[in-house]
Amino acid sequence: MPLLPPAPELSGDPAAGRSVSGAAILANMAHAPSAELSTLLNPDTAAHPRRLAGSTAPPAPTAPSASTVRRFASGLGTSALLFPTSHPAATPTPLPAGIPPEQPTERPAPADDTAQDDAMPELFCPGPVRDDPALGDEVNNRLVAWAEQVGIYPGALDRLEAYNFGRLIMLAHPAVQDPDRLLAAAKCVVAEWAADDYYVDEVALGADPKVVGSRLAKLHAIVDPAPLPARYAPQLDDYRRGEPIATAFRQAMQHLSRYTSVAQLGRFQHQMSILYVAWNQEADWHANGRTPPVWEYLVQRHLNSYLPPMILIDALGGYELSPTEFYDPRVRRAFTMAGDAGVLLNDLHSGAGESDTDFNLPRVIAAEDNCTPQQAVKRTVQIHNELMRRFVAEASALSLVGSPTLRRFLAEVWAWLGGSREWHATTGRYHHNNDHSD
Repeated sequence: MPLLPPAPELSGDPAAGRSVSGAAILANMAHAPSAELSTLLNPDTAAHPRRLAGSTAPPAPTAPSASTVRRFASGLGTSALLFPTSHPAATPTPLPAGIPPEQPTERPAPADDTAQDDAMPELFCPGPVRDDPALGDEVNNRLVAWAEQVGIYPGALDRLEAYNFGRLIMLAHPAVQDPDRLLAAAKCVVAEWAADDYYVDEVALGADPKVVGSRLAKLHAIVDPAPLPARYAPQLDDYRRGEPIATAFRQAMQHLSRYTSVAQLGRFQHQMSILYVAWNQEADWHANGRTPPVWEYLVQRHLNSYLPPMILIDALGGYELSPTEFYDPRVRRAFTMAGDAGVLLNDLHSGAGESDTDFNLPRVIAAEDNCTPQQAVKRTVQIHNELMRRFVAEASALSLVGSPTLRRFLAEVWAWLGGSREWHATTGRYHHNNDHSD
């Protein structure tokens, strides 16, 4: 989502009104679910579900496992539902007790239907586990100094500082106290954001849909280094040195490699490949002047989700979820649902700062269903909530049949989502004169 446009003023402007609506939804945490995932899961002592392949967890754990996250001290090991023996897409996991299902809604009525209910549902998303402004500021200060050194966002470093990506990473990884670990993730996030701005979204910064594919292919040769023949390898290195975004990715990954295993770094590279596919899909919409249908937009958002930063959760935490569990289809399904839901918070906030040719879920819903912006925002919240409730249901099942490490990972995914919500509700990207000290 574009970094450089200023946040809208709170005025009578229709676009600003849509932004205020999204901001109000994220900021209102009066009825937010607990930031402790364990409190949402349903204990089940009557069954012995099938374990994940390679898991050493007992069939029916009776004692909680500890977590390094303070508010998760009660553990997750006692909570789960039966894991479905059929494919999860065919047999959805029931929702845990205490989590009301999203009420089914009909396709939005046309905008002139005065009977349409515009009451906004509560956002089903936790708040942050911890807020340490001093730690966030430390990470952010180091991040802005690094951005200046590699040459990204020249002339806009004050705005980069105000958007406070260091705070995002501090909020999203509450188990991590080391600013250098947090900085490694923050560098990756800002490199990703810069590529999105300069290559995909911002025409004023040189974005051109006709060359997105070739730009991303060259960039990917840095993210997953291409072993060119000796005669041509120096030219690739010249490109890396001359292109600030390529330099940013190279340095960010070098920093990240201090804290990752080979498998964890490979995960990140794979997720970046998926992200580049999504950006090419978006470039196709721009190049052809086409507004995608909602289902296609959601496919793009599935590829262009928050998984690239979320995939670093265990690496930053100093542990590793085994490949057997990480790539289990059931774990991947739950994890990707969380990433899909998380990025829709960005859609709720970013619309007012985007140009008329950019895309977000409320905008494509309004175009497809001929409904008001308010109705489209409501539907976006409902879609977000559906994904989040399904994540809790899948986490409930997986936390019983998986390892203690998987239970910790799922808890920290939930914590990441809560931290992201707080950042979106408070960042200078969307709010002027933001003060996050309280």
